[in-house]
Amino acid sequence: MTPEQKAREAIDQRLAQAGWILQDMHQLNPMAGPGVAVLEFPTSTGSVDYALFVDGTPVGVVEAKPDEKGENITVVESQSSRYAESTFKWVKAGYRIRFAYEATGKLTRFTDYNDLKYRSRRIFSFHRPESLRTLLKSEDTIRNNMKHFPPFDTTGFRSCQITAIESLEQSFAQNRPRALIQMATGAGKTFTAITAVYRLLKYAKINRVLFLVDTKGLGEQAEREFLAYRPNDDNRSFSEIYGVRRLKSSYIPQDVQVCISTIQRMYSILKGEELDESAEETSPNELTSTDRQAAKEVVYNEKYPPEFFDCIIIDECHRSIYNVWQQILDYFDAFLIGLTATPDKRTFAFFNENVVSEYSREQAIIDGVNVGENIFLIETQVTKSGAHIMKQVIECRNRLSREKRWKQLDEDVDYQPTQLDRDIVNPSQIRMVIRTFRDNLFTALFPRRKEVPKTLIFAKTDSHADDIIQIVREEFGEGNEFCQKITYSAENPESVLSDFRNGYNPRIAVTVDMIATGTDVKPIECLIFMRDVRSKNYFEQMKGRGTRILSQDDLQKVTPSATENKDHFVIVDAVGVTKSKKSETRTLERKPSVSLKELMMMAALGAQDEDTLTSLANRLIRLNSQMSCGERKEFAQVVGVPAYQLAENLLNAFDEDVLTTRAREQFHTQEPTEAQLQTVQRKAAAQAAAPFCRPEVRDFIENVRRSHEQIIDNTNPDSLLFVGFDAQKEETADRVIRTFHEFIKENKDEIIVLRILYSQTYQDRPMAIEQLKNLYEELRSKGVTIERLWDCYAIKKPEKVKATGTLRQLADLVSIIRFEMGEAKGLQPFADKVNYNFQQWTFRRNAGAVHFTPEQMEWLQLVKDHIATSLSVQPEDLDLSPFDRKGGLGRFYEVFGEEYEAILMEMNRELVA
Repeated sequence: MTPEQKAREAIDQRLAQAGWILQDMHQLNPMAGPGVAVLEFPTSTGSVDYALFVDGTPVGVVEAKPDEKGENITVVESQSSRYAESTFKWVKAGYRIRFAYEATGKLTRFTDYNDLKYRSRRIFSFHRPESLRTLLKSEDTIRNNMKHFPPFDTTGFRSCQITAIESLEQSFAQNRPRALIQMATGAGKTFTAITAVYRLLKYAKINRVLFLVDTKGLGEQAEREFLAYRPNDDNRSFSEIYGVRRLKSSYIPQDVQVCISTIQRMYSILKGEELDESAEETSPNELTSTDRQAAKEVVYNEKYPPEFFDCIIIDECHRSIYNVWQQILDYFDAFLIGLTATPDKRTFAFFNENVVSEYSREQAIIDGVNVGENIFLIETQVTKSGAHIMKQVIECRNRLSREKRWKQLDEDVDYQPTQLDRDIVNPSQIRMVIRTFRDNLFTALFPRRKEVPKTLIFAKTDSHADDIIQIVREEFGEGNEFCQKITYSAENPESVLSDFRNGYNPRIAVTVDMIATGTDVKPIECLIFMRDVRSKNYFEQMKGRGTRILSQDDLQKVTPSATENKDHFVIVDAVGVTKSKKSETRTLERKPSVSLKELMMMAALGAQDEDTLTSLANRLIRLNSQMSCGERKEFAQVVGVPAYQLAENLLNAFDEDVLTTRAREQFHTQEPTEAQLQTVQRKAAAQAAAPFCRPEVRDFIENVRRSHEQIIDNTNPDSLLFVGFDAQKEETADRVIRTFHEFIKENKDEIIVLRILYSQTYQDRPMAIEQLKNLYEELRSKGVTIERLWDCYAIKKPEKVKATGTLRQLADLVSIIRFEMGEAKGLQPFADKVNYNFQQWTFRRNAGAVHFTPEQMEWLQLVKDHIATSLSVQPEDLDLSPFDRKGGLGRFYEVFGEEYEAILMEMNRELVA
């Protein structure tokens, strides 16, 4: 069989799968079905390889080429165009060839000549005849419709959302197939995406959209947002206008316009398999299943052909568009829109570097969309330098069972900080960090709180997390509910996560991986890093857990003593994570929560994807550094290669340079094709993973690992080297104060009016208070609160700022304004100033012939407290609480007589002077 015959055979099969009836000329019956593909149909310029008839009328052509012509397939486009413009023999005039396909046995390209600037594109397989019929009946093509999006009502939209939508629609107008929206956590990526979907359905006339997520939780979150969305140009909700369905089975309804699905479920649907909902609770990046099957290729599914979806939105796309999952995106002939706050280089490359929106976390903080962080450092001796354990009897612990035993060290042990909580556990080091955090919590970190703010601790391993939880509970004197673990290995992790998000307890959560990325827990105000992170991208995602804004009312639901909107969060850096060098590339450890035993089983069962084999290589590298010379020698004998060589083989299976070199040698070419590179890669991965198919190899490696118990270091109590805010806090304080300074300049006229009003009679005070409230609301919209300002001045000018844990009142803004404008030498709470003035005033009044009586003093104390919080007092205020409990304005008149109003006016003037 010639190469062209082989290609024709594959093309025939793909056409038949898509519902086309294949005929030779002598079998010609164009009405035999909805779609007929006639081979070698004669035209005025020669015979076309395949003529496509829909409902008896020719509508398309297919040009077939052997596989080796794939690299020059675009050259064939002119041939297809020639046939499309030719006259089909015996066919009555009035028809038009609108569709053209160029195909080999491996690939298919498609062109719709009705597109204004038609451009061929690669598709998974041929369209079904019914799909082409739908296109023929449409008023215009989707791509033409995309050139004419009308302006939209931007009321309620942030500027970054407007930019993203407008830029995305410009990208559509240019027929760019992939677009990336990079938008900081909390900036409204999903809201932006829903708006884009709404406009695509309404104006571009697309048929269906797939909103793709990687966990069930994110799917439920997206579903809620779609159901709640109400467009500005329609009084109905989104779900009243268009059908929305979150997929929970292998069935996709035909009559809905928006399908929300996990990438795992969509993969199983295309494979024709059922999927248990529990498989959707875990991100594909963190799969822990030991019975994961070999990745199967997605094949044509006649129920859901490639043209089923016109657009796919990929949420958290930085972690769900690679390896086996990319097949879903390659299958559908759809525009791809990626949503992420933290793209990496692979993400940019996948979306053809078409970034339609770049809204950074820094800009989001400036705009008040996100909150910034303060960095609090805890440096200890053991964390920084490790320690030395003398040769003696020491305590050891099994890594898995946590069973303890005592053994004699043969020699002294020196351990480095990187070995902590993996090879060596020093409980004192963990305790020192937690105790220091506790001791500074209500003084330096959150001085006005009565309960521990919602805090998330990042641990190295599940075992490390258990150690932390035990010590946290002990140091805070609390029970089980106070501090809990949230990891994929925990039982019912989603329930604990929901409690952490919405309930009072747990106050502190410890995680290894589960809520490091992509999970929305807005009340988090403190992140404690007890593990280092070398990936810049992953570190940014982890920081994103604390950056969400939250109103005072919502924050108080879980943290009752909160007195302001969430305006910042604190990073407690206990391991130097904010200082360590970060890599742009991903870490070798792709599956931190998957055990070595599970990784070996996955490799044995055919899971030869990059994440699995790279993580396996990383574990072997670590194990090789721990083994003795004798163990390394035995490893090579049992496995067949040394541990370092096995790890290198696993890594080389995904090294582009190595694969290219091998492909050149194997196929005798300087420019290997993508198919040749894939062939070499699959072979390299299979060969590298082959040793793990042998049970004796898996058992040996697992036994060696188990034999290396953790040493419990109880001989080196840790000591504190440094505790305090990082220098970055000064930079943050500078930025906040600078923002306030610019605000003062921008509102100079209003502030001058305020000063004038305060110098006049107290009747004008209500106007001043209302103006002050308006100013403060405008200031808060910039992400600056009274508490934030006070703390920043305390950092920059501690000698001039009175440290206090008292509640910041609106009145304190007056003190801050006076201090910023140089009218006050120091910054003290407004209430302190009122108290001082009150003492001076009563002293002067009592120095005269008439003294205030004890009852009068009680009333004056109440009036003073009211002025300290409300800036002034008026007679009608005395009928409100707490005055009403003492008889209100009537009793005040009885106590002070005709002088009562003069007393109030004088106090307004003297106490605020």
